[in-house]
Amino acid sequence: MTATPASANPSASRRHGEYKVPGGKLVVVDLDVNDGRLANVSVSGDFFLEPDEALLHINRGLTGLPDTTTASELAAVVSASLPAGAALFGFSAEAVAIAVRRALAKATSWADHHWDVIAPTVLPTEINVALDEVLTEEVGAGRRNPTLRFWDWEEPSTVIGSFQSYRNEVDPDGVAKHGIKVVRRISGGGAMFMEAGNCITYSLYLPQTLVDGLSFADSYPFLDAWVMAALEKLGINAFYVPLNDIATDQGKIGGAAQKRLAHGGMLHHVTMSYDIDADKMVEVLRIGKEKLSDKGTRSAKKRVDPLRRQTGLSRTAIISAMMEVFTDRYGATPSELTEAELGTAADRVRSKFGTAEWLHRVP
Repeated sequence: MTATPASANPSASRRHGEYKVPGGKLVVVDLDVNDGRLANVSVSGDFFLEPDEALLHINRGLTGLPDTTTASELAAVVSASLPAGAALFGFSAEAVAIAVRRALAKATSWADHHWDVIAPTVLPTEINVALDEVLTEEVGAGRRNPTLRFWDWEEPSTVIGSFQSYRNEVDPDGVAKHGIKVVRRISGGGAMFMEAGNCITYSLYLPQTLVDGLSFADSYPFLDAWVMAALEKLGINAFYVPLNDIATDQGKIGGAAQKRLAHGGMLHHVTMSYDIDADKMVEVLRIGKEKLSDKGTRSAKKRVDPLRRQTGLSRTAIISAMMEVFTDRYGATPSELTEAELGTAADRVRSKFGTAEWLHRVP
C-alpha cells in the first residue's frame, strides 16, 4: 500500500533523505549505516548557517549514533553539537532530524505513499464518525492506501470532541427544537455544527511516519498545506492560528483535529464553514464567554466567516478545487469506500458511536 523510499533499499550503501522546511529551506542528509550506527554523515542544503564550521560540528555530532535514535533525540544532539553563537537561518535542528529519519526510512514524505481520494458520499453522521476510526485503522495496518475523504450528510448534526462534556457543550432545547443529531468523534477539539451543505469536512488517514519529527503544532499546517494552496487558488489567503484554527483576514473559517492510534495510523480532519446559520448554531451550542474572550471577540457569530461569502462559489466547486490540488500535488487516484469498510463502520455505530455510553462518556 505504501511506496518504499529508495533509501530503504538494503542494497544501497548510501542513504539519502530530504526535508523542505515549510516557508524555509531544503535540508538534505546523506549517510551510511555501519553495524547499526550512522556513519559518514553529510548534511547539506540551501539554508544559511553561521559560522561555516558549524556544519562540521553537526556532521560529527550525528556520526556514531544508533540508527534507532528518535527524531527528538537527533534534534537534541544537533543542538548540543552547535558551537556557541551559531545561527541557523531557514532550517532548524528538528529539520535536520527529520531528514536523517527519512534517510533511514523511519520517516516518510508525501511522495513515498500512493494516495487515494474519496469524493463526497452522503452518509449518516454516525457512520462518518465511525469511518474515521475504521479507515485510520485500515491505513495503519497497511490494508488501505493513505486516503483523503470528503464527508457528506443530510441530517442536521453536532459533532462534539472526544473530551468535551455533553452537558456543557450542547443545549438540549436547541437540539430538540431543530432536530439535531449529536454524536461524539474520536479526536479532541471543539464542537462542529453541521447542516447539509453548510460546511466542508474532510479527513486524512495517514501513517504516522509522515509527521515523524514534527511537533503536534507543526503537523497541523504541514498536513493542510495543500488545502491552503487550493484556497489561495480560489482567491483566499488562509492561514493557521495556533493550535488548530484556520482563518483569513476576514475571520475564522474552520478548525482541525487529530488522533493518533497505537498501531501507527493517524487521523487529521478539518471542518470549514461554507454557509452556516449562525443564529441556529448559538441556539444548539453552549459557546462560553471564556472561549469567546480567548478568541478576542464577544459574539460567536463574528467568529465564523463562511467560504460562500468570501468566494461566491458553490460548495461543490470549492470541494472540486480542493480535490484537484490534492490530486495534482500528490498524484492521488480516485477511490471508494468498500462494503467491508462500511459494514465495519455500521458495527462500530452499534457498539460504540451510537451508544449513550460513548455519547455521554464525559457527562
